[in-house]
Amino acid sequence: MERLNSFRHLNQNWASGDHSKELLHAQAHIWNHIFSFINSMSLKSAIQLGIPDIINKHGHPITLSELASALPIHPTKSHSLYRLMRILVHSGFFAQKKLTGTDEEGYTLTSASQLLLTDHPLSITPFLTAMLNPVITKPWHYLSTWFQNDDPTPFDTAHGMTFWDYGNQEPSLAHFFNDAMASDARLVTSVVIDQCKGVFEGLESLVDVGGGTGTVAKAIADAFPHIECSVLDLPHVVADLQGSTNLKYVGGDMFQAVPPADAILLKWILHDWNDEECVKILKKSKEAITRKDKKGKITPILGLRSLIEVYP
Repeated sequence: MERLNSFRHLNQNWASGDHSKELLHAQAHIWNHIFSFINSMSLKSAIQLGIPDIINKHGHPITLSELASALPIHPTKSHSLYRLMRILVHSGFFAQKKLTGTDEEGYTLTSASQLLLTDHPLSITPFLTAMLNPVITKPWHYLSTWFQNDDPTPFDTAHGMTFWDYGNQEPSLAHFFNDAMASDARLVTSVVIDQCKGVFEGLESLVDVGGGTGTVAKAIADAFPHIECSVLDLPHVVADLQGSTNLKYVGGDMFQAVPPADAILLKWILHDWNDEECVKILKKSKEAITRKDKKGKITPILGLRSLIEVYP
């Protein structure tokens, strides 16, 4: 009876128009979240089809028909291309511009889609394709199940093993994950080196904990030749990697020990672990920067947004 009265009250309000706008806004809010995946999947499709590169190589605004002719799509799908481009224009990845001397419009790149060009030095396409890979997105479908069991992460629930074990068994995952982290690291590091040079003042040594293939450490080593940089990661990750004059790779376990240094860099590390494990990592990092009566620094970086918050 209480539920029936609630529905009656809702209908009366709707009929009177008191809450019509509120209801429509609420529905729109829900719909936006239901269908928000369309934006990311449309962008993934554009990358797989090579749309940013085709527009860039065209040299000037490209018409829909020109784009359709240049793309590796089936002729029967050409009429659907407009819908895909409309979504991507709306989400800010492409723009439309009138062609000189005509009323026809062509598509151009935006600052965002320029970062998706395969030959851009700061391209984040590997990061995008990795994060939208079914292996990575599948755990989100198991989030509610994970809340009802004792698995450490939804990835375990979806795949029956940890992310790191999966990567160890499936080299393809480890490969695209390393490429993704490297592409993200190139962009973030370029900002760090350009805007946050003071962070490196007075340092003689630095360890990039969980540094993977060493993209960040390489950039720091090149920009600051006086700093001895080390990359600490699991032995199988760094086994075949070659260092340089002031860059070396160390196989090890950050939960066991971190090589001594003036500074410890943690980029996209702590978010992978629970509070207790993060404390262990930080304790090992503290031990590394306080050996020989030194007092160094620990720099956690979760991403560009966190970087800006830490270093305004």
